[in-house]
Amino acid sequence: MAVRAVRGAIQVDDDSREAILEGSAELVTAVLKRNDLSSDDVISILFTSTPDLTAEFPAYAARLLGLTDVPLMGAVEVAVPGSMPRVLRLLAHVETDLARAELRHVYLRGAAALRRDLPS
Repeated sequence: MAVRAVRGAIQVDDDSREAILEGSAELVTAVLKRNDLSSDDVISILFTSTPDLTAEFPAYAARLLGLTDVPLMGAVEVAVPGSMPRVLRLLAHVETDLARAELRHVYLRGAAALRRDLPS
């Protein structure tokens, strides 16, 4: 079993607690499902959010999903002028038998435009 990193991002509608929790939960759930992972496979997750999202911690949504013993951390993305607003990102470190090329990175809603090279 190897340690791998899987990426994901989602654009949320607004800077509200509900939008951040819903978007974060959708993203975490999609990353786990698309890569056939369980919470036991997750080593840690780093969440980032664009500077315009401050109403809630994205990691809290992962706690609500049951990832209570997984180390989680949040940070703010660099405020690059002209970059996509209201984006939550994650980098999950996982244990998996999947080869690096088999991992399915997940870009949802408007964030799909960030990685047009990946299948949806």
